[in-house]
Amino acid sequence: MLCRFEIHTRTMASTLRTQKVALRKAMRGLLATLSTDEIQAQSHQIARTLLALPEFQQSKNISCFLSMPAGEVDTSAVVSAIIASGKNLYVPKTTDKEQGIMDFFRIFGEEDLRALPRGLWGIREPDPEYMGQQRPTALSGSSEPLDLIVMPGVAFDRSLSRLGYGKGYYDRFLASYSAMLQGRQQQLRPRLVAVALREQILEAGQVPVGETDWRVDVIVGPDGIVES
Repeated sequence: MLCRFEIHTRTMASTLRTQKVALRKAMRGLLATLSTDEIQAQSHQIARTLLALPEFQQSKNISCFLSMPAGEVDTSAVVSAIIASGKNLYVPKTTDKEQGIMDFFRIFGEEDLRALPRGLWGIREPDPEYMGQQRPTALSGSSEPLDLIVMPGVAFDRSLSRLGYGKGYYDRFLASYSAMLQGRQQQLRPRLVAVALREQILEAGQVPVGETDWRVDVIVGPDGIVES
């Protein structure tokens, strides 16, 4: 027999899931109305602001997602700028779909980037090997610690809450990566920088979050940045 606390906890979790599903549906409908030209124009402004951030300029090892063909910020200019500036680029790849696990894999230049095959949702993903050797990854400990992670999402709000796509990939990665860094006695975690279209940035408190949901440090939009 369930106690009152367990019933309350399950009810809260169910309500949170319902709120997230509803917001994702509403946001996807809204984003579907944006033209390619509008998304590209906003993405251009977002890239300019992101590349000018001091934390971006001071970072050596940066992870950035490779954007879907439509419906979100186009990050192609950002990833090219990371490579051109001599920084180390890492991109996400699903390593266990059943468990919802991903890692960040090192990309070795523009030619390597252009050759990446498309995987889930039409997103380009690296093969685990490059030139006959295993690619360095964030979770394997075979690379230097990440300084900054550029994150996607369905919606964000001005309290820096993030609503992801519903699979929990980033939340699980950040929990695992933070635990690994603590095990190495490294106190600084990567700076979490979200990029968002104007329509994806809501007022504070409008994005439902739970205990395992990570907030970001900065949101970069076409009209500037949001930070605490």
